[in-house]
Amino acid sequence: MKLKGEKQSSASNEASKGKMTLTLAMVTLISAFGSSFQYGYNVSVINSPAPYMQDFYNQTYYNRTGVPMESSFQTLLWSLTVSMYPLGGFFGSLMVWPLVNNCGRKGTLLISNLLSITAAILMGTSELAKTYEVIIFSRVIMGIFAGLASNVVPMFLGEMSPRNLRGAIGIVPQLFISIGILIAQILGLNIILGNAKGWPVLLALTGIPSLIQLLVLPFFPESPRYLLIQKGNEEQARRALQKLRGQDDVDDEIQEMRQEDRSEKEEGQFTVLSLCTFRGLRWQLISIIVMMMGQQLSGVNGVFYYADRIFLSAGVDENSVQYVTVSIGAINVVMTLLAVFIVESLGRRILLLAGFGFCCVSCAVLTLALNLQTTVSWMSYLSIVCVIVYIIGHAIGASPIPFVMITEMFLQSSRPAAFMVGGSVHWLSNFTVGLVFLYMEAGLGPYSFLIFCGICLATIVYIFFIVPETKNKTFMEINRIMAKRNKVEIQEDKEELKDFQAVPGGQAEKKEISSHEL
Repeated sequence: MKLKGEKQSSASNEASKGKMTLTLAMVTLISAFGSSFQYGYNVSVINSPAPYMQDFYNQTYYNRTGVPMESSFQTLLWSLTVSMYPLGGFFGSLMVWPLVNNCGRKGTLLISNLLSITAAILMGTSELAKTYEVIIFSRVIMGIFAGLASNVVPMFLGEMSPRNLRGAIGIVPQLFISIGILIAQILGLNIILGNAKGWPVLLALTGIPSLIQLLVLPFFPESPRYLLIQKGNEEQARRALQKLRGQDDVDDEIQEMRQEDRSEKEEGQFTVLSLCTFRGLRWQLISIIVMMMGQQLSGVNGVFYYADRIFLSAGVDENSVQYVTVSIGAINVVMTLLAVFIVESLGRRILLLAGFGFCCVSCAVLTLALNLQTTVSWMSYLSIVCVIVYIIGHAIGASPIPFVMITEMFLQSSRPAAFMVGGSVHWLSNFTVGLVFLYMEAGLGPYSFLIFCGICLATIVYIFFIVPETKNKTFMEINRIMAKRNKVEIQEDKEELKDFQAVPGGQAEKKEISSHEL
């Protein structure tokens, strides 16, 4: 009997292994290109043409008032141009929960495309209209778009992926963010569009991916989990799954969704408030907050800020620095692409620990190298090595994996609220670093990286002791693992898997387990 059970289990595991079909590949690429790509593109698109855009601000002000713009006011306007993007991202994250629950995952992406296209038109025509206020306003709109995209795309792709490909497909959005950064760096070269005449076109190009997605994505299916669990339409969910899997037999996945649906009937949809107060999801929530804060507060913006001067101190010609920056962007893309192929073999935990570990060591050594480079000649080359190692660490673990973990650590009813919390922490931390780092750098200099080193180390310790491996597990299996951490019990019987036990008043609660049972 045991042997028979093992064979059945093995057959079940084999059946659960999905393949990369053309439909799944296309919806992954279109979603990532139309949304995630633009997040990365708009992160770096204003870096190269910054001097020419500031000249435009000054000239526009002079034409209006007849006097040159004061340097302090110009600094304020440019700071707003830069910082409105992550602030808009925060507002976009706050819109995730209501939009994905009411409009669906695909519907939210299509709606957000209208924001991107509008912002692209406004930024592209800002020079003709002689108004810099429109650029700042458009950066807020692009931020809202990016806040939605950075949360909805991983959720959308994670829900439609077979579990053996969920990690790889979940990293594709981060891959396209890296590609977006690289393309913006290449197009922003002085000889292409990073000049006085080309910068409006450079800003306007962001609308093209959105237009493509708006035209093509409607022909692909909505998330099957959303259709079955939230809309209650099993027939549509089955058709969507059949199209994504390229086969008619999808009964196993439909059954798994039914189990998840039954397990969540009692509590309904989580709001952010109920998510934050519900004991059964306590450690999942803490984990995504820690990983998202670690991702943004680990110093990635600081490393990019210091990169140019590090290369200059190593003897790189000032006119060639922009090409070296492009090469760093290329390394970022290559290493994120590597993560796509290794995440399913090595697992999420290993990549998180290794990624933050590389970042931690790099920050520590970089502090030493930057302090000694004036007295020890070869220290400047060590600084370059540290920057490259840091980028590799962030690309394989710290950047892509946290969004994958949000998808995997939460069930359907709590996932939108979890992405709303994780996305808000992501963008607030991004905004905070952008606001504070210049003051940190002015006061502490290279010692700023010791703070980043400490944050990376604290994140490593947390992940090592708390965050489980989720590779090749169903959402329900991951939920059972976290139930032990939360000291709650999942009811099971012969017929179905029940996640929550109903209590009077309709409130869902989980039974506590005594500590000796864990």
